[in-house]
Amino acid sequence: MIAQELEVSLHMAFVEARQKRHEFITVEHLLLALLDNPSAAEVLRACAANIDELRKELTTFINEHTPKVDGEEEIDTQPTLGFQRVIQRAILHVQSSGKKEVTGANVLVAIFGEKDSHAVYFLQRQNVSRLDVVNFISHGVAKAPPQAPGAKGGEPAEQAETDQEAPSAGGALENYTQNLNQQALVGKIDPLIGRDKELERVIQTLCRRRKNNPLL
Repeated sequence: MIAQELEVSLHMAFVEARQKRHEFITVEHLLLALLDNPSAAEVLRACAANIDELRKELTTFINEHTPKVDGEEEIDTQPTLGFQRVIQRAILHVQSSGKKEVTGANVLVAIFGEKDSHAVYFLQRQNVSRLDVVNFISHGVAKAPPQAPGAKGGEPAEQAETDQEAPSAGGALENYTQNLNQQALVGKIDPLIGRDKELERVIQTLCRRRKNNPLL
């Protein structure tokens, strides 16, 4: 269920918290551990995040705001409710999507559910949004595409851009979705037979300003 890379990240997060005698392991501990997780770090780089800066901010915040346990005996660091919710949210999302393993990238998406956490605040400071993360995981769409090779050798940026294949005019909507209206116009969708009343009722419901969710 949980990928080996994520198991390592979770283990390191707990080890780090215990070594520093932190009373709790928080969402911020989790995000800090994900910076060294292969799949999560790949997503963050694709979203143009400065991982070194993010690591510094998280480390400073954790050291200054996490309660510590006095003494020398071994402690049992407890995960916060937010930490537990993130892991549960990631597992449920993976199960609902039919996948078999929960990766660091899935946990990164789940962190955005803790909107009031400093982990999300630090991600937003890097201009990383949940949409950016999901776009890369689902479609491989990076927020900051690499610079064209031709632009480094003295060639004008405009010339380098013209050498590349022009993107489709429809954008992401056309690239990743199907236009059912267009398919219906050209006769590629089978007609709905024997459901005229139901279809009319669905249309009426969808046209409402309120309570416009039809249940079939």
